[in-house]
Amino acid sequence: AIPGDDKNRLMSEACRGEGGRVWVPKDPKETRAGRDVPEEDRFYFLEEWYPAYGNTVPRDVASRAIWKVVKEMGMGIYDPKTGKNQDLVYLDLTHLPREFLDFRLGGIMELYEKFVGEDPRDHPMKIFPSMHYSMGGLWTDYEKDPETGGLKWGSPRNMMTRVRGLFAAGECNYAYHGANRLGANSLLSGSVDGFILGDSVPAYLAGRKGLAREKDPQIFESARSEQERINEEILSRTEGENPFVLHKELGDIMLANVSVVRHNDKLEETLDKLKELEERTKKIALDDKSRKLNTSLQEARQIMDMVVLAQVITKSALMRDECRGSHYKPEFELKMPDAKEGDPEFEDYLRKWKANNEKWLKTTVAKHTPDGPEISYEEVDTSLYPPEHPRDYR
Repeated sequence: AIPGDDKNRLMSEACRGEGGRVWVPKDPKETRAGRDVPEEDRFYFLEEWYPAYGNTVPRDVASRAIWKVVKEMGMGIYDPKTGKNQDLVYLDLTHLPREFLDFRLGGIMELYEKFVGEDPRDHPMKIFPSMHYSMGGLWTDYEKDPETGGLKWGSPRNMMTRVRGLFAAGECNYAYHGANRLGANSLLSGSVDGFILGDSVPAYLAGRKGLAREKDPQIFESARSEQERINEEILSRTEGENPFVLHKELGDIMLANVSVVRHNDKLEETLDKLKELEERTKKIALDDKSRKLNTSLQEARQIMDMVVLAQVITKSALMRDECRGSHYKPEFELKMPDAKEGDPEFEDYLRKWKANNEKWLKTTVAKHTPDGPEISYEEVDTSLYPPEHPRDYR
């Protein structure tokens, strides 16, 4: 993403897929503009560390590499004005034809030029990993066909949440994400989920006996009243917490402690901070008191939910002592040896990898409680395609 004062803006992974190269100057104090740094003075670290895949390694691998170069090696792009290395690396597309870039990545070219003020066709883009996607979502049910081992088509259970009659489809559910964000997952979840829902929703409606609101209308009225009460409390306060300040604090601590690299002591520290933020969200006050089209009220309600979700992410990360996909804890990394399959050293590693899967190849499930998220685990059905080999990008 390209960092911004208001928010970060996504530069699609398509940039690397279309031939973009990620690099930093070999000299951490390099003062020349990116386009003026000659090839021999550039460190293409992805290409050097992962020669078989180069700049096309998965985004979790690329993110950790960028984090290492910037945070651990201190080689982020140098800013002569501040005398400091920034949390930035170059994503370079300047070696590709302009016509090709406009055809394949036109929207990205326009976005970068608009918010940075430089033409990425002529200047390497400055980027850094950023949270833009939740690998997970609302729990949804599925019914297994005992004959095929796959999905039982037409079951009213398919894609229904724990709230009867409420279905979750697309990127809001957890179905396809696993421990990593794969390219085109959004297209997969939208198209496949729509196909499934076309059968499951009519099946549910056909077996329904009356409407819930007809059986107990008070349930809906009490829920509406509770939400209106929260809104009125926020709008009636004359002084209190600023939701935009809370949002900034939340983003800062999550980026620092619960992003690319995670450590248990920092996760515990973050959980304490999140509980503090949750209490402060109960004291939000707004200058805008309008009851209609109040975007500040919308921001206030959203930050209240964000803090709860942040606790789910942080507590889940704290309890999972392993490395899997984008979840990376250096203390628990099972490093692949410099050996080939069949070598004793590699076979020993493979045994440990399989034992780790036995323990941790599970879906983390968070249940809301008044005291915070309650974490449990659900087995992942891998019977149709059991994982036999670890990822290897050497």
